[in-house]
Amino acid sequence: MKYQLIKDIIDLVEEFEAENDNNEDVSMHAFRDWLAASNTVAKNEELPGWIGKEKGRSPESVINTLLVHLNRYAKSYSKSAIFGSSFSTQEDFIYLINLKAFGEMSKMDLIKKNVHEKPVGMQIINRLIEQNWVTQKDSLKDKRQKVISITQSGISALEMQMDKIRMATDIVSGNLTSNEKMELIRLLKKLNHFHLPIYEKNIDSKNLLNEAYEHLHSSREMNKISSN
Repeated sequence: MKYQLIKDIIDLVEEFEAENDNNEDVSMHAFRDWLAASNTVAKNEELPGWIGKEKGRSPESVINTLLVHLNRYAKSYSKSAIFGSSFSTQEDFIYLINLKAFGEMSKMDLIKKNVHEKPVGMQIINRLIEQNWVTQKDSLKDKRQKVISITQSGISALEMQMDKIRMATDIVSGNLTSNEKMELIRLLKKLNHFHLPIYEKNIDSKNLLNEAYEHLHSSREMNKISSN
């Protein structure tokens, strides 16, 4: 019996696990999606070009710029989606969507889920309380904390805007094909899994850049070891 195919499959599984080291989802379904996305990349062997490439502009610079631009595009669509409503910012309805989807939680848990600093998050939450879209009460687990939940008024406010919010969401993904969306999700999840542990340490701005850079090099070294 020839075992080369089995060996090749094992190699692919090892590569998949190495790339998803921090990802809890290492199921067969996730492996199949990763394999399909990898094949899509392999078929498109032509490397992309970008402005300034011939002058030495790095891929990292392009990625950073494109992510900033895409965030601005998304914000402009969200701003249009809430135009004429009682929502002040896109963060208002994002907080409500999280509360509706995940149920009541502490203020800090909600703020962290949206990757905000505490002062910004508290401003948003206070705005939602003033609108009577969320309510707060003492936590049964920790009396020092307040837990908040969405009210019926908040649910109604969301429902009134959901059609436009869904339109804005659809527009952001543009003309990507289904396979391209899956590949983009895989890559963005990988980036998120890299950055989230750094964010959760709540490192002071004075030290953040250096500690994040150390984390980057450590992660790259782990990838090299895994690939060997």
